[in-house]
Amino acid sequence: MIPHALTIVVNELNRHLEVYGPAVTPMVELGNLAEGFKSGGGGNGVSRDVLTVSVVNIKEEKTLKNVAHYVRDDVALKARYENPPVFLNLMILIVATHASYTSALLMLSRAIRYFQLTNAFTQDTVDPGSLTTGAPVNALDRLTAFRLVFDLYSPTMEEVNHLWGTLGGKQYPFVLYMMRMLELKFAYVQSETGLITEIVRHAVPKAPVEG
Repeated sequence: MIPHALTIVVNELNRHLEVYGPAVTPMVELGNLAEGFKSGGGGNGVSRDVLTVSVVNIKEEKTLKNVAHYVRDDVALKARYENPPVFLNLMILIVATHASYTSALLMLSRAIRYFQLTNAFTQDTVDPGSLTTGAPVNALDRLTAFRLVFDLYSPTMEEVNHLWGTLGGKQYPFVLYMMRMLELKFAYVQSETGLITEIVRHAVPKAPVEG
């Protein structure tokens, strides 16, 4: 589900950047900058002259940890017992890998303006094509209902130093966002039972049967 969530966002950003005029597509890709750049147009690594989107940290949303372990179905008069979902906040790194420093700053500025314009994504607000393009093959790995909110994160110089030291030491124009809240849940019901629909408060005992 994590790759599908990021793929949806990447598809939406690619779609938005087309308003600036024709360009080599894709302009935004998922990738791990720690693997370095591709050589000869192939192999592992990220591409040059694109915006690379990476996950650099994952945190659990603690405030939503204590939720009910059951779901009421008042139509079928059933209660489904299942483990509650995990809610995640993802630290998203967007890096401009352009050989031209001016072009890198320009594309990074366009990305920041896009997330200023659109900082929340749901299944009803994104383009239908963004849900299917590059989606995982297995249906269990796809998002159906979601709400992804992007908040700009301003790291300290110490955090920047640690981040780029982890990624290889060479810094490129970048921006950090906190993407919240991705809900992860496996479609599995542990047990199911009927709802209590009536309570008898005054039970009258039966008279003993005389032999």
